[in-house]
Amino acid sequence: MVAASMALALPLSAQEAEAPPPSPNQIVESAAADEWIAIPAEDLLVMTLAPAADGSDRQVVIQLMSAPFSQGWTQNIRTLARARWYDGITVNRVQDNYVVQWGDPGHDNPESGETETKPLPEGLNVMEESDYTFAHAARTDLDTALPALLRRFPALLEERTELGQMTAEQFAERVRGGLNGDPYAEHTRNLSGWPVGISYAEGLAWPVHCYGMVGVGRSYSPDTGSGAELYTVIGHAPRHLDRNIALVGRIISGMEHLSSLPRGSGALGFYTEDEADLRTPIASIRVAADLPQDERPAFEYLTTEGETFARYAEARANRRDPFFIVPAGGADICNIPVPVREADGE
Repeated sequence: MVAASMALALPLSAQEAEAPPPSPNQIVESAAADEWIAIPAEDLLVMTLAPAADGSDRQVVIQLMSAPFSQGWTQNIRTLARARWYDGITVNRVQDNYVVQWGDPGHDNPESGETETKPLPEGLNVMEESDYTFAHAARTDLDTALPALLRRFPALLEERTELGQMTAEQFAERVRGGLNGDPYAEHTRNLSGWPVGISYAEGLAWPVHCYGMVGVGRSYSPDTGSGAELYTVIGHAPRHLDRNIALVGRIISGMEHLSSLPRGSGALGFYTEDEADLRTPIASIRVAADLPQDERPAFEYLTTEGETFARYAEARANRRDPFFIVPAGGADICNIPVPVREADGE
């Protein structure tokens, strides 16, 4: 009783100082409702795989990129889905710590032994290699979220004792530096909900290969792929592919149905002819906007331009919640995934 009375007698600021710093997840959970952005049904693909061995359903949801990212390819993907071209294709390649790839078993598959391919629908866009990037000359986007974060700097000084005597300007540089150290790009950040690399010298930006990102399979240059062959990253981020292949989206639900598939023993993880029975059939891929209202998935993502995301990113770069001993002092862009959650349907 005495101890409890003494604790209650402590100044409120002292009691608050004893509370551990919030984890990144706790910061995300504190986000206001208006910081969550609904993903349009037109930007969602529902991929239904053949049932699992135990008869359970397997559904994967893909979020397609919005403008200005990869629009020619995403338009092709919607065209292919609406033509039902994807129905009946298979997962043909599973390379450990790399990618899962699906498409026509007879297309660009060194192990299939097949020559016939499904004819593609007419009217598909033919994209140029220059379309892997988009114009991004301004540097002001770097500081979009910092002003809101800096308004909280006095409170952060109390929450994080390791900030010491750091000034607000020094803190801003730490946030920048903690998120920028990257061997593949002059700068990296999450822009409009997507991880991107930026070259201010070239005035260009491009999406980057993080876990769960979806890309377009292609042959040798100058081929850029149509969207008929797609893959997702299931291992360490293969950032050497950035600016060499079109990225068109990310897996936001059902990743376990792809990452757990048996690995192929053929070249690049393709299933050999003897492993044809390992190819997982894809029953259908549909644009969510085309599904009945009660069958449409609904998701939303945390805006990457707000105060909460800035706090979340800084916390991912410098973990101080109880499990951690030493803050890392930085984070790879792929280690700051954009939070996505299910939302109530319309």
